[in-house]
Amino acid sequence: MIENLVEAEYTVHDLIRGRWSPRAFSNRTVERDKLLVLLEASRWAASSYNEQPWSFIIASKDEPAEYASLLSCLIEFNQSWAQNAPVLMLSVAKLHFDEDGRENRHAFHDVGAASGNLINQAISLDLFAHQMAGFDVEKARSIFGIPKGWEPVAMIAIGYLGDPQTLPKSLRAKELEPRTRKPLTDFVFMGKWNHPSDLVTD
Repeated sequence: MIENLVEAEYTVHDLIRGRWSPRAFSNRTVERDKLLVLLEASRWAASSYNEQPWSFIIASKDEPAEYASLLSCLIEFNQSWAQNAPVLMLSVAKLHFDEDGRENRHAFHDVGAASGNLINQAISLDLFAHQMAGFDVEKARSIFGIPKGWEPVAMIAIGYLGDPQTLPKSLRAKELEPRTRKPLTDFVFMGKWNHPSDLVTD
């Protein structure tokens, strides 16, 4: 059951209304079959020329050495709460097309689309995911032997929702504050840059 649904200005699917990025995770194990469903959802994302330029490095606490390696790549602040998530992942983008070696300038976009599929699928299974930019890219590249032409994109913590009271006070307040978004007029344009479209101003 999806909880904590945001009040959207227009009617959108509950999977979108219920998606958010918690820092409080339960220590409950994420079932293997659910992880496979998340990864299958990512597999069916759209991509430029169907290149599918995404890879994921994943570990659960059932694989302590691999989990510790992923956790060690995070900055200290993110380690402080992500260490409670039962699953950690690293998304990686392939920067060139297979067919002719040309630069794929849409690779990060497509990895984001695959991650978005994964995250929305997670919500449907009562799981949550928190993506993180705060990690050491070069350390990740070194630890996992990520080859030239591939770029680490984001770390992702996955698990069941935990109790915000387990977080430090500063993070607890952030966990409980209302979610907000920019109005459509701030980013939907027509005719020229920064000129709001009539679609969102009428």
